[in-house]
Amino acid sequence: MRRPTQRNRTEGLALARFFMVLSSFSPLFILWAIRGTPLVSDWIFAPCCLAMIIIPNAVLFCRAWIAKKQRDSREVVVGSTEDHRAHILVYLFALLLPFYSEDMNTWRAFFATLGALAFVLFLFWHLNLHYMNILFSALGLNVFSIYPPPNGSSLSGKEKIILITRRRHLAENSRIIAYRLSNTVYWEKQP
Repeated sequence: MRRPTQRNRTEGLALARFFMVLSSFSPLFILWAIRGTPLVSDWIFAPCCLAMIIIPNAVLFCRAWIAKKQRDSREVVVGSTEDHRAHILVYLFALLLPFYSEDMNTWRAFFATLGALAFVLFLFWHLNLHYMNILFSALGLNVFSIYPPPNGSSLSGKEKIILITRRRHLAENSRIIAYRLSNTVYWEKQP
C-alpha cells in the first residue's frame, strides 16, 4: 500500500475545506444579491446568491458542531504566532471590490466573472486559505497562525496551524485545547 504524501496528510477533510472556502466569499454573494444582474430574474438570482451564503456557512458551523460532539480536539502548544486581522482588509479590497465592480450585463461578462471567481476559489483552496472568513470577525473571533515552539513539541506538531479564537493575544508556550475543523484549521474550545 502506498504511503500518503505529506500534502495529503496535512490538508484532509476536503469537503469541509471546500465549504470553508465558499463561506469566505459570503460578502461577495451578499453584494451580488443586492446588485442583481439584468440577465437573470431577481427571483432566481437572489435565492441562488443566498444559497451560496447560507449553505457553506451552515456546513462550516456543522463541521464545528461535529468536531465538538465527536471530541475531535487536540492540545496546541503556542510557539510564535502571526495575527491575521490585516489579511481580512487585504481580502476585502483585493478580492471583493474587483468582483463587485465587474458589470454582469452580458452573458459573456457574466461567465467571465464566474470563471474568474472559480480561479480565485481554486487559489484559496490550493494555498490553504480556507480560514479567511469575514464572519469570524463579525462574531468577534480572531485568526492566528501558530508555529510550533522551538523545542519541537509533539503536542503542536511540526507545521503551522490556524487557530480561530476569541483571544486577542496568544502567549508563547501557552497550551490551548481546540476543535479540528480541518487538518490545519482549529477552533478554540471555550471553557
